[in-house]
Amino acid sequence: MPCLNENYDVCIVGAGHAGCEAALACARLGLDTIVFTVSVESIALMPCNPNIGGSSKGHLVREVDALGGQMGINIDKTFIQSKMLNVSKGPAVHSLRAQADKAEYSRNMRITLENTEHLTLRQAEVTELIVEDGTAKGVKTFSGAAYYSKAVVLCTGTYLKARCLYGDVVNYTGPNGLQSANSLSQSLRENGIEIFRFKTGTPARIDKRSIDFTKMQEQKGDERVVPFSFTTNSEDIQIEQVSCWLTYTNKETHEIIKENLDRSPLYSGMIEGTGPRYCPSIEDKVVKFADKERHQVFIEPEGLYTNEMYVGGMSSSLPEDVQYRMYRSVPGLENAKIVRNAYAIEYDCINPRQLYPTLEFKKVKGLFSGGQFNGSSGYEEAAAQGIIAGINAAMMVLGKEPLVPDRSESYIGVLIDDLVTKENHEPYRMMTSRAEYRLLLRQDNADLRLSKKGYHIGLISKERYEWVVKKEKLIAQEVERIEHVKIGANAAVQKLLTECGSAPLKTGTTLAELIRRPELQYEDLAELDPQRPELAEDVIEQVNIHVKYDGYIKRQLKQVKEFKKLENKKLPENFDYNQIKSLRIEAKQKLNLYQPVNVGQASRISGVSPADISVLLIYFRGK
Repeated sequence: MPCLNENYDVCIVGAGHAGCEAALACARLGLDTIVFTVSVESIALMPCNPNIGGSSKGHLVREVDALGGQMGINIDKTFIQSKMLNVSKGPAVHSLRAQADKAEYSRNMRITLENTEHLTLRQAEVTELIVEDGTAKGVKTFSGAAYYSKAVVLCTGTYLKARCLYGDVVNYTGPNGLQSANSLSQSLRENGIEIFRFKTGTPARIDKRSIDFTKMQEQKGDERVVPFSFTTNSEDIQIEQVSCWLTYTNKETHEIIKENLDRSPLYSGMIEGTGPRYCPSIEDKVVKFADKERHQVFIEPEGLYTNEMYVGGMSSSLPEDVQYRMYRSVPGLENAKIVRNAYAIEYDCINPRQLYPTLEFKKVKGLFSGGQFNGSSGYEEAAAQGIIAGINAAMMVLGKEPLVPDRSESYIGVLIDDLVTKENHEPYRMMTSRAEYRLLLRQDNADLRLSKKGYHIGLISKERYEWVVKKEKLIAQEVERIEHVKIGANAAVQKLLTECGSAPLKTGTTLAELIRRPELQYEDLAELDPQRPELAEDVIEQVNIHVKYDGYIKRQLKQVKEFKKLENKKLPENFDYNQIKSLRIEAKQKLNLYQPVNVGQASRISGVSPADISVLLIYFRGK
């Protein structure tokens, strides 16, 4: 019987957060793109926490937006509460986090995909890669239909050979009971791709009507909402927000868990996969942090039109009866009714060291990969990889240079570099501490760092690009101006300083020196500066940060200059490092395994020492 054959420029496998960004990037660049999903109901699904952003993750969303991605725009349309985290600390760790209406987030992303030119949605399970002479040529689906293309992007999330577990119950499904994809893993293995087995988990969902909120602490959103997308008008998103709630586990909760550990598949040996260290189950928390008398539990709404509440901080794979006892021991949840059980999910993913920094597979040309399939965790990490995989698939098809953001210019660069150069034995989670240059890589300046790249690729409009260029100029001009604005120690100045809780002046100074005081901001000193120009809010924010952290910023820029020297020293492809006799055996093994693209990347591989880097520099200098 004849089977369907179709042709596209790019095939995207999966329509989660990575797949959506990859598909939109390719289609917006004018390539005929098809995106496959096991269910159109699962587009941009949030199977776990109902929020976007958070510490360091908010940086990733802003960077995806600066490159021309969709996640920031979508959450701005569908959030129900928003908060800027870590505001008591420096700007390097400020991070935006928004509660989403899950159903609306998914619906809006689906509308975007359905109305994007050059993009086709297809509900079908991809079962096989079409590979010819080591090059990806398309995919086949369960029905036997063949879809030929010039590039393939895998964004399979947690669906490959997925199974969900709690107690001794095993459901061979993907997240939220959706169909798993059971055949593609074998096709990948047949093409020489190494497969890992990871796991993650999710807590129960509780009926809002069964919760006693009087025993919990109310958590409200910010009075002034800051948008995720640089294209969103902040006035349009000052909405009435819903509350989240905070409660705590206790001694009784912990005793219930300890008594039933042998019934948890996590401890009984039923679960084969490795879970995320930085997002542990409540069983893990109780065992590993035995000295803690309580753990935070966040009760978060799943949306405006549902009574389901997410029990953040109590992910579990304990049996159903234990889940009831455990949750009902928490203040405010004494009469809790579970809508959906907590569960752990296991799935196939890859060892990401098989990827170039472009997210193309080393063994299969034209095959790219993004998201949790790359051994990472989180919606935001997925979206960040998805847009890079999509861009680079498109660049390959168009015969253009790939985009490889490095560690000094983006959290996306840190994320991808960590994935492809480090041993990852558990799902990778982004954290601010992973970024060496985090004072430069703030969430507030993502547009200044990456929008020009987005424009040159073709995903950012000319108008948006021109505003970024103008903004950059305005910031530099104002920083320069206020360095030369003289402030005298007169009565009006002393009065204002006293009102702001700042020490009076003993002698004259500059406006910039006053702004450098921790308790003073650019805005506080407006009346001392009659020549001050009218500037947009985001320009003012950048001026304040640049002046206040001037010394630290200059120091990091100097460090970046040294970093770039090693990044610019390229290494040959498929090189046999056994040829370099002076390298230690472990270094030879690791360099042969990872095949780094430059000396900087080589220096970050575990097992390659500074002495080995010196040997590389001397060897290749002679070449």
